[in-house]
Amino acid sequence: MKAHDLDKKFDNNKEDVLDHFDLDTATRPNREAKRVNVDFPSWMVESLDKEAQRLGVTRQSLIKLWLADRLEHRSGA
Repeated sequence: MKAHDLDKKFDNNKEDVLDHFDLDTATRPNREAKRVNVDFPSWMVESLDKEAQRLGVTRQSLIKLWLADRLEHRSGA
């Protein structure tokens, strides 16, 4: 199927275009996870946990959100 045909189906809302994709093998470029280890002082972990609990997210999610925000801010995105 050509891209413009897929666009028409999407624009017309006549069918679910996701049926045309294999979501089991779909990837997002530059979004692959890479594990890193970081040591934080106890007081920092406690503060992170309090803030994460207040926001209803995990510590890991909070750190990712804050780092992403800071990196986007620095790059001017």
